[in-house]
Amino acid sequence: MEEALNELGIAPGDAPEGAPARPGDDARASDGLPPGGSGDGGSGDGGTPAAPQPARRSLKARSSLTDSVFRRLAYAAGGITVAIMLAVGLFLSLRAGSALQVAGIDFLFEQEWMPEAGRFGVAAVLFGTVSIALIALVVSVPLAFGTSLLLSEVLRGKVRSFLISLVDLMAAVPSIVFGLWGFYFLQGAMIPVGQWISINFGWIPVFAVTDADGAQLTTASAFTSSAFIAGIVVGLMVVPIQTSVMREAFSQTPDGEREGALALGATRWGMIRAAVLPFGRGGVIGGTMLGLGRALGETIAVYMIISPIFTINWQVLKTGTNSVSALVALRYGESSEFGLSALMAAGLVLFLMTLVVNFTASSIVARSRSGAEST
Repeated sequence: MEEALNELGIAPGDAPEGAPARPGDDARASDGLPPGGSGDGGSGDGGTPAAPQPARRSLKARSSLTDSVFRRLAYAAGGITVAIMLAVGLFLSLRAGSALQVAGIDFLFEQEWMPEAGRFGVAAVLFGTVSIALIALVVSVPLAFGTSLLLSEVLRGKVRSFLISLVDLMAAVPSIVFGLWGFYFLQGAMIPVGQWISINFGWIPVFAVTDADGAQLTTASAFTSSAFIAGIVVGLMVVPIQTSVMREAFSQTPDGEREGALALGATRWGMIRAAVLPFGRGGVIGGTMLGLGRALGETIAVYMIISPIFTINWQVLKTGTNSVSALVALRYGESSEFGLSALMAAGLVLFLMTLVVNFTASSIVARSRSGAEST
């Protein structure tokens, strides 16, 4: 049959001349479709038309009223926080402008503080601020780290709940109470400790206590009101907040990881080292930096303990040191207009230093994700 059609010049499937058209061919031709078959490429005479495609459903969820209110409140709170921070920085910059114009870059390197004479700078007070804060971290971080592990991994039941509440309540103790305690009790108790450290480790420059001629001092009056004592008091002040942050980070470790480590034969310390510490690394760093920011800005306790001087004192056990916050508290009431501008300039330096510490801590915590290695 196909050979006969080929001899006549008719392709197979073509209708011969005069043959009646199949039903539906005229309508399909008007739609631009070939006669016969279905529009979707199907074959067969009088094929059924393609089923209509279902309408696409939108995947965008509609926000409820409570979600919208919460989102707007969260954005508003974040915006207000940033606005307050910028307002504080702008206020300090404007008030410190006249003093910074007079001092220039020497403001960061001058040790004296005599604004009326044109000689003033934050080198000495900035050194004292950093030294007190570092001593505070040396005291606070081991205490906070050990206490947080005790509360999250060792103690259970009512004893644990009681100690957690007690540590949290310690964070609410006013700084003036710590200052009074440090001045009237801790200072006398720490003088023998400072003497022992100076006698046995005086070959290390920061632990030496000497006079102007380099002779070693052993009298008790040479060890009072020092950066060492102020740092211990500030360190005890920041322990509660560091402990709370670290404890919360450790308590978020999944129970499956703890139980898996113990099931594989690990001791309690081995489980803590393999599962809890990697998971809480970000909390440890965040708590440490949070305590550092608190220590840098502590005012009343430091002001009550130290003996203010305006020279860089490398001997942390020796009487005399200073800090930016204590300087502002000491000179604010008696300063002239230009002296207030100089104090605002010192506050601006402390403000910027605190921002640098906080942003550095945020970046470190972001790169040390809990439960994962840094990438």
